[in-house]
Amino acid sequence: MMKDCEDFKMLVNFKVPERLAGAECLKTNSEWLRLRTCQTYGPTLCCDISSNKHMTAHYHKTKYPFVIPAEPNEKWLYFY
Repeated sequence: MMKDCEDFKMLVNFKVPERLAGAECLKTNSEWLRLRTCQTYGPTLCCDISSNKHMTAHYHKTKYPFVIPAEPNEKWLYFY
């Protein structure tokens, strides 16, 4: 598990989504607005502007802090 910003150095190869779909949203047949991909574990989940906020829930459960957008036109990194 990554514990702090020092772990940023461990990010060498970024994980990208296998498909542009929210994994947990698909299970519940719910909509997502924006998707983020966890850089530790790899799931692609909806962000906080979506009603389910699956990526934030994933962070609270796992404490994996680094996510990138799954959207093809966005290029940034977020640290919880």
